Parts: sequence; C-alpha cells; structure tokens
Amino acid sequence: MSLPSPSAPADGSLQQGLHQDGRRLTPQRKRVLELFEHRGSGCHLSAEEVHQQLASLQLKVSLATVYRTLRLLADMGFLQELELSEGGRRFELAHGDHRDHHHLVCIRCGRTEEFESEPVLMAGADAAQQFGFKLIESSLNVRALCPNCQD
Repeated sequence: MSLPSPSAPADGSLQQGLHQDGRRLTPQRKRVLELFEHRGSGCHLSAEEVHQQLASLQLKVSLATVYRTLRLLADMGFLQELELSEGGRRFELAHGDHRDHHHLVCIRCGRTEEFESEPVLMAGADAAQQFGFKLIESSLNVRALCPNCQD
C-alpha cells in the first residue's frame, strides 16, 4: 500500500515554507506529512509510530529523521504537538478550524481520544479574562485509563 499524493496546496505551502527558511522539500519530509494527511485529523502518532507506519509501507526513513521532521513540521504549523507526560509526545495534523479541542489520554498505553467541551472553553476564556490574558486557544489533556488498561 502506498500513500496517496497530498493535495497540491499543502504540498505547495510546505515547499514554499521550507524554501523561505532555506530548506528543501526532501522525500522524507514529504512522506511524513503525507502520512498525517492520509490518516486525517484525530490521528495522534508518536515518532516511533510514524516510523513503524512508514516502514510497514516500505518507505525508508530513519527514526532520527522522523524526530527531526516532526519537530520541523510542528514548528512550521503543519502538525500540532501534544506533550503528554507518560505518553510522551504525539503529533496530529494541525487544522485552523479544529484548534480548541481536548484529549483524553491513557496513562498506560497512550491511547488518545479527542473531545470538545463548551464548559472547558468557557472556563479558559473566563480565567484569561480574570487575569487580563488574551486567549489564543484552549486545550485540556485528561489523564485516565482506557478500558483495555483498567484490568
């Protein structure tokens, strides 16, 4: 199985962003972004999982390259990085219209589920206003045990 070609706008904006920073659009960078685009929003992957999935597709990318590429794509705004204490770091495709969502994270296996909550958003907005902050986005990571890890 191979990954479908990414849409031209994402590929073009990645190439343009890299070019502005004096970097090239390498096949490895393109493959990592294509994997996330193919999986779609709501897919939360660690560097190791990205490496394993690319390897299962017969795509040669070293784990060190995956780590560097994930960091670069997050810095450029193509991916969003989730810092999860026991689950390590996971990455998801960044979407401007899907920013204020939250994550339920299993502390044993790292399973991550997204959810939205208007009361959480309101609490964030209220706290920002109370302390004179300008709210940019609101996200909450809830640490729990998934059904499979409760035994």
